[in-house]
This record gives sequence, C-alpha cells and structure tokens, in this order.
Amino acid sequence: MIDALIDTLQAFPRGLVFVGLGIIILVLAKLARDVVTKYSIDEEVTQKKNLAVALRLSGYLVGVILVFLGALYQPPTDIVVDGFGFDRAYGEEVLRVFLYSIAGIVALNLVRLLMDRVILYKFNIEKEVVEEQNVGTGAAEFGMYVATGLLIAGAVSGEGSRTEIESALTALAFFGLGLVLLVLFALFYQLTTRFDIHSEIEGGNTAVGIAFGGNLIAIGLVTFKALFGDFAGWGESIVAFLIFGLIGFALLYVLRLLIDRLLLPTVKISNALAVERNVGVAFIQSAVVISSAMILFVAI
Repeated sequence: MIDALIDTLQAFPRGLVFVGLGIIILVLAKLARDVVTKYSIDEEVTQKKNLAVALRLSGYLVGVILVFLGALYQPPTDIVVDGFGFDRAYGEEVLRVFLYSIAGIVALNLVRLLMDRVILYKFNIEKEVVEEQNVGTGAAEFGMYVATGLLIAGAVSGEGSRTEIESALTALAFFGLGLVLLVLFALFYQLTTRFDIHSEIEGGNTAVGIAFGGNLIAIGLVTFKALFGDFAGWGESIVAFLIFGLIGFALLYVLRLLIDRLLLPTVKISNALAVERNVGVAFIQSAVVISSAMILFVAI
C-alpha cells in the first residue's frame, strides 16, 4: 500500500504538467479561432448572447481536448524512472502531445470548411449561426466538431512499431477514412429520415439540429472505437474500421426505430422533431444513440 502511495505521489506532478498543457491548448485553440473568424466571438457570446455561436465554440473546444486526450493515450510501459520522472523521454512525450494537439487545432479549423460544404451544404451556415442566431445550426455544428475530434483522437492514439513520421502518416490516412465515414453517415441519416434536415435546420428547427448533432456524436464514438489503440497493420486495421463502420450505421438506424416503439411509444419521433419541434424528444434520441455507442465502445 505504501509503495502504491509513493507511485501515486511520484506520478502526480507528471499529471499536473499535462493538466497545464491542456489549458494551454485550449487557450491556443481559442486564439486560433479568433484569428480565422471574421466576427468577434466574445461580442457574439457576451453582448449579443448568441447561443448558436456559443454552441459552435463549445463543440470546437471539446473536439480539441478530445484530440489532446487521444495524443496523450499511450499503452503502459515497463520503464522505471527515478524521482518524479522528468527525464528526456517524458519531455519528448509532452512535446509529442503538444504537436499533435496543435495539428488537431489546424485540422478542426480546416475540417469546418469541408463539413460546411458536404454535410450542411444546402444553406449558409455562417449566416444562420451569426446573423440568425440559429440554435439548431449551432447544435448540429457542435455535433460535427465533437465527432471530428473523436475520429482524430482515435487516429492519433496508441503506438506501433513505427517511426514518428510513419505514425503521423498513418494517423493522417485513418483521419481521412474517418472523415469519409462521417460524411457518408450524414448522407445516410438524411436518406433514412422522413424530413429534409437541411430545410428544417435552416428554418430554425432546434430539435432537428440537436437530434442530428447527437447522431453525429454517436457515429463519432463508433469511429473512435474503430481507430482507437495500436496500429496492427494496414489490412487488419482497415477491416476492423469497415466492420465497425457498418455496425455503427446499422445500430444507430435500428435504435432510431426502437425509440419510437419502446422508449416513446406514444410519440412519432419524426413528427415530434419536424412538426412539433420538440426539443425534449431530440435530447432523448441523442442520449439513447450516444449511450448505445458508448456501450458498443466498451463491450466490443
């Protein structure tokens, strides 16, 4: 017991370093966002009380920290160091996490441009969020950022018998595969939904935006599971990725049907979202699909 306590006390300062690094990453992420944004985020959130902008920023920051956590994850090692463990290897680990997090910030800001054009491509997202203060659009973007952060985190997590350059290229390749899966799911969601999500969200339907964002987070969790852990080889990793992708598509579609029949049998979900604009139903659907994706992550 004493040995365990000593180990904990020795690890504590190392953990505090990463807590501090995480705060630095958040600050840098916000500064980067200010640079690439044409409007004043602070003014929109504090003076205009623009909830849509706040949701967009919140999803972006959560996505950044998810990338940070993915980079931070490494399998346990048998290396034992003296004192608090502030050796060269530890310094290299901190630097690696920092650089991957910076790359994640860049990727999330670039992906926003792509997502705006291939997921919610039928209307001007910037106008809806900033000028119209469309909360549904902000909620959908929240989901997109969290899902993107999850797939980047999965791509950069773990290690294998590779050099740093090979690891980075592998992470980039699987990040690209994750983006393709995310876009395909958005199209699949539209095809299997009885209403047009674009016209509903553009029309100020907050419930549809929340439900769509929740489903994006759920498929992001499935993608994270497919990418998470050590690189085991291209063939095995790609097959596992495709299997989890197919399972995720089928699971989330079936769950949406079951919610109608089991959890909310007196409510027609599509009618509650598109016609009644019931935000409560949207949160319930999001909670169920996200929870189920989390169970899939742990159970398989």
